[in-house]
Amino acid sequence: MTPPALLIIDQQQGMRTSPEPRNNPQAERRIGELLAAWRRKGWPLVHIRHISRSPGSPFWPGQPGAEFQPELAPLDSEHVVEKNVPDAFISSGLERWLRVRGIEMVVICGVSTNNSVEATARTAGNLGFATRVVADACFTFDKRDFNGVQRSAEEVHAMSLANLQGEYAQVMDTNLVLQRLSIG
Repeated sequence: MTPPALLIIDQQQGMRTSPEPRNNPQAERRIGELLAAWRRKGWPLVHIRHISRSPGSPFWPGQPGAEFQPELAPLDSEHVVEKNVPDAFISSGLERWLRVRGIEMVVICGVSTNNSVEATARTAGNLGFATRVVADACFTFDKRDFNGVQRSAEEVHAMSLANLQGEYAQVMDTNLVLQRLSIG
């Protein structure tokens, strides 16, 4: 069986400088643990980065915010997908890249849980990939809900994971992913 692909979403410099409160301060460390485990095994890795279509965005091409965080940056041999919308499958060739390699399972981590992670996980599940979302290797930011109530990043994160669990993905933590996949 083809090993699962690790999809690391939007670990860019601009995510470090956001002034909004966030959850999971250990997320980058946990992503680093997953990245190191995948590299040790030689398993497929996909680094996904958002490239904005809005001039002035920290994710506009050529801006420092669009660059990968150095400790999570891809090696030359690792696949990079650029996206312009939250869902990494839209207009990116990601599905084709996975299918050509016979990859049936994706493990997703990154930012933000309720945006790019959730959008990508929903599509992965809908496309028939066995999808895992690593809860402690994702994070998000405080957000107002539709009724105008301010929600903490932890509340937003928990609701997003609840939206995914069971229907689109299996939500796990880093230790369980490493244990289940025997790659610790």
